[in-house]
Amino acid sequence: MTCSELPCLSMALYLISLHIISSNSRTSQHWRLNFDEGKVVQADSDITDVQENMAQENKNRFAERDTVLDILTIKHGINGEGEWILDMERQCRDCHKTSASQSQGSSREPSRRPKPAKSGTKNQDKPVDCGRPVNYTQVDHLLGIAERRKHPHIPEPEVALILKEKGSRSPEIDMKELEKKLRKAKREQPKSVHVYNQIGNYWRIKGNTQLSIECFRKALSIVPSSADVLLNLARVLFNLQYMEDAIFLTQRSLDMQTSDQNSWLQHFTLGEIFKSKGHFHDATFHFRHTLDLNPGFQPAQAHLREMELNPDGTVTYYTLFIILFLVLGVLVGILTSIDTSFDEYGDLSKTQRHFNRAMAMRSIRLGINQKLTRMRRYNC
Repeated sequence: MTCSELPCLSMALYLISLHIISSNSRTSQHWRLNFDEGKVVQADSDITDVQENMAQENKNRFAERDTVLDILTIKHGINGEGEWILDMERQCRDCHKTSASQSQGSSREPSRRPKPAKSGTKNQDKPVDCGRPVNYTQVDHLLGIAERRKHPHIPEPEVALILKEKGSRSPEIDMKELEKKLRKAKREQPKSVHVYNQIGNYWRIKGNTQLSIECFRKALSIVPSSADVLLNLARVLFNLQYMEDAIFLTQRSLDMQTSDQNSWLQHFTLGEIFKSKGHFHDATFHFRHTLDLNPGFQPAQAHLREMELNPDGTVTYYTLFIILFLVLGVLVGILTSIDTSFDEYGDLSKTQRHFNRAMAMRSIRLGINQKLTRMRRYNC
């Protein structure tokens, strides 16, 4: 039986559509991945069971996933002290439903929480700081900077002279008023190196070493060549007995000084550091240079007078060592000469004994009486 091309094509499409419509999803074959066997296997006939099995396997895989992958995929942030923190909280499908239901239940109850305070009051209650710590500066390789969270709190009340306003006759400084001024300056100039430097000095007076170092680090992250910030950071590490770090920062501050700036404070700081290390010669050099740049500076004069009364300890030690070495050399020479003389005397005595024995044997052979020979020798 023959048919034209168009009726045959229509009949084929009709049969295919009828087959698709009449097919039942429950009788079709389903396949799934078996994680235990590591291959694709035929699923159960019921699609609901297949979905439940797949959901259970996914749940088991989620519970047994690698902890390293969790660390790489979880959220992270920075706490108030500038340290990295990880959010180890795992999420699941049911947790969202539970939290949503709890939020709906709590929304029905009347809120008893106090109203938040105004932003201005909150900022006034919070101590003035330099914000979030920076990640890196050019001085982070120093040991004193790397261990900044381990430092004790050492107040430096003498720093108040730096923050004291010119023309003020009062020997004391109002810390509350200073804090207000610093907070206002930070609000007006949020990226000012001078403001961060002053806040760091403020925390030096208060004795919070870590906050002062963080403020100086933030200032150096903006201007790494700031001579004042480098010097203040050097003073902090000097008080913490990080001598090498303090020398490095002070010398760098001295190098960053321009020709029109007076560097007497850098030389005075180097003098104090070298004096504390016992290098009186270098300390004297820097103290004298300080007086050349700032004549009449009494602390430098006091250090020079103290070192004149107490001579350089290193020179004394070297002198004692040289004297002791010379005494030991003389003793060794004397002992050696005594041993040599004893050896020569022993050889001479042996030679004399051999000579006397030979003469006695000769006398016996010749028949000479030794007593008569001795008497003749004495009479002569």
